[in-house]
Amino acid sequence: MEKLFLVLLLLSSRSFVVSSANVSAVFIFGDSIFDAGNNHFNRNCSVQADFPPYGSSFFHRSTGRFTNGRTVADFISQFLGIEFQKPFLEAQLAVMNGSRKDYPSNGINFASAGSGVLQATNQDWGVISIQQQLRQFQALVQENQVDKNLVQKSLILVESGSNDIFNYFLPYGTPTLHPGAYVQAMLAEVGNLIDQIYKLGARRIALFSLGPVGCVPARALLPGAPVDKCFGKMNLMVKNYNKGLESLVDDMPIKYPGAAGVFGAVYDIVQRFRAIPAQYRFSDVTNACCGDGTHGGLLQCGWEGFKICQNPKAFLFWDYFHPTEHAYKLISKAMWGGKSSRIRPVSLKTLASTP
Repeated sequence: MEKLFLVLLLLSSRSFVVSSANVSAVFIFGDSIFDAGNNHFNRNCSVQADFPPYGSSFFHRSTGRFTNGRTVADFISQFLGIEFQKPFLEAQLAVMNGSRKDYPSNGINFASAGSGVLQATNQDWGVISIQQQLRQFQALVQENQVDKNLVQKSLILVESGSNDIFNYFLPYGTPTLHPGAYVQAMLAEVGNLIDQIYKLGARRIALFSLGPVGCVPARALLPGAPVDKCFGKMNLMVKNYNKGLESLVDDMPIKYPGAAGVFGAVYDIVQRFRAIPAQYRFSDVTNACCGDGTHGGLLQCGWEGFKICQNPKAFLFWDYFHPTEHAYKLISKAMWGGKSSRIRPVSLKTLASTP
């Protein structure tokens, strides 16, 4: 059924699709913005979206994605003309039980919802840290279960850090670092990730900025966070982290010969949605479509007592943390073919078309 959806969508959006000759695979690292179901296959993980109404607008079932349909990684794969990447743990299980011989040739999704770029972030919830995601990738390449030539021809997508920054403002525990040092520690981990995936053959690397985390409905869970406006202190940390990410991209051509990096300015894109919502067909850019309490931010979608809106396409936020499929589609189009205010120095379409 998912293959049929893919064929129909590719036919209806040919202007976005390029030949997959130069990029035939996507490898994905990050958190719930990208997670396609890894946490579902992780029995020790309490961060889940494998129940209704998640997935209801596209897949018509829950897949472990933390939205009502496709993520940015899914849309980018469609634009490339390739199938959605399977979660690593699902692919690993299939190889181990013999239901498939090899790992998929269209890439793998390692992202785990709730994880951060700092090893300790939400580890008590059983999430897969980005360091562990890297180790999973390293093992596949080093054991020749993923061809290094495939990695060299692939696109790497990285998005992580929202959970680290949100957790900085949790009421229990006192942060041992001031905000600037905390952000620098986060950036050091991202830098190490890039170092290692480059050594494994990665040559097309996309770093996506965080969105305005201080505007998510879940800020209502934080004592002292404003509910009538975004949480300025949190967004300031996000902006500083995003600046550091862009600097990492700027340094790539010098530091990593033969590699090309792009920076996706997701923060600016989402703030534009919030500033002129009607232009993007949003009628609500404050509340969660699915949840309950203040801004729908006090209860996870699908939990007992949740409420759901009638038209998710009109909402920026699907649940207390995550955008709707409609928002993801708009972000994806900006990443794929947008101007330099959205993605720089080139778009993903240009990056993917580069020999």
